[in-house]
Amino acid sequence: MVALGNKRWWIIGASIVGVALVVTLVVLFFNDRLAGPASSAGSSSAPAPATSGAASPTPSPPTPVPSPSVPTPAPTTAAPPPASASQGPTSDSPAGGVAAAKLAAMSLEQKVGQVLMVSSPVTGADADSLYAVDTLYVGNVFMKGRSEAGQAGIGAEVSAIAGQVSGARTEGVRPFVATDQEGGFVQIMRGPGFADMPQAIEQGRLPAPELLADATAWGQQLAGVGVNVNLAPVLDTVTSAAFAPQNAPIGAFGREFGYTPAAVSSAGLAFAQGMMAAGVDPAVKHFPGLGRVTLNTDVSAGVVDDTTVRHDPYIEPFRDAVDAGVPWLMISNASYPLIDPDDMAPFSPVIVHDMVRGDLGFDGIIVSDDICDAVQVAAVPVSERGVLFLKAGGTMALCTNQSLMPQMYQGLVDAAEGDPGFAAQIDAAALLVLQAKADKGLID
Repeated sequence: MVALGNKRWWIIGASIVGVALVVTLVVLFFNDRLAGPASSAGSSSAPAPATSGAASPTPSPPTPVPSPSVPTPAPTTAAPPPASASQGPTSDSPAGGVAAAKLAAMSLEQKVGQVLMVSSPVTGADADSLYAVDTLYVGNVFMKGRSEAGQAGIGAEVSAIAGQVSGARTEGVRPFVATDQEGGFVQIMRGPGFADMPQAIEQGRLPAPELLADATAWGQQLAGVGVNVNLAPVLDTVTSAAFAPQNAPIGAFGREFGYTPAAVSSAGLAFAQGMMAAGVDPAVKHFPGLGRVTLNTDVSAGVVDDTTVRHDPYIEPFRDAVDAGVPWLMISNASYPLIDPDDMAPFSPVIVHDMVRGDLGFDGIIVSDDICDAVQVAAVPVSERGVLFLKAGGTMALCTNQSLMPQMYQGLVDAAEGDPGFAAQIDAAALLVLQAKADKGLID
């Protein structure tokens, strides 16, 4: 810098530089404050029913969100958020602050427990289920099987297993308790107090306001026995009524709401909104869709959808659900080579992270379909499945074979202990789960 030779001019020059620096900092601050995140919103393959008690009175249902048209969206060019970034409420929000405090108090083992969901028979917990929640700190439960015991009997079983997931084991964090209550062949809970729900294909023929009211009542029946997550609705679009019998996971059981993305979106959103009105979180499934396959990932390997592409019209019901604020989204177990030629959907960063977080802007809980018993993933060691799912960007791994949970749990713990980057992903996923639980009043 050239000397000014005069003290007064030197002072003026320094003042100008100081003012410039202040202006620059102010501009940078406000640019940072105004730059927000990308837009956000809010299993089963073979059928499974159960039972419950008297239904609560149905409140006036909210107005359903109309289903938009289904043009193929333009490719997304914006980079998605990092896989390790937390989603949902910020730490500055009440839920975020409570969640962050709980996360800080937890051991690695407890954090791993929050990103897992273990099955427990709806007819009564067994030794493997109890081991998972008592010893492994698994923090979420899926009620599986079938029961006709009604609300009284099923409510007692839900209360018993949920009561094991609390206190010192989880730092006072209570569980998400899920089930499969779609209707038709897939209705785990039945008996006194539970309505006989029609198949989704029949539900799809109802006017949206009527379906919303019905789904609200069905959701109240679940909430009445302590279930707070329903792994439904199915948003897979089966290509046609003629193809439905060949579509083993969905069409063969009448689990589809219709044969166009618009029909599926309209009915699926009515179902999801009814559940939310009853205080039950719906999990839309199975992204990016199982309506074009012929084999069932639960009982077959090599299930491939060689038609669906990344920006496919059949993805539109999922986009509509995210825009409507659904809190959970389930990933299919199939392979989609035109989207990711290397990895099955639950282990694909392209599908789980880039599409769900990036393309759809979803900031809720991404849950796997069952990755314990599913034949589709049998070639992958159990200990690696949860690790691969979370590395792909998932939030919570579902294991419907409680006897295999120790392997999945230990695989996650070992991977986190050996890799600080993966440990950070565990933290981010656990924080998202805790934020969602804080919002639902599940944290003491």
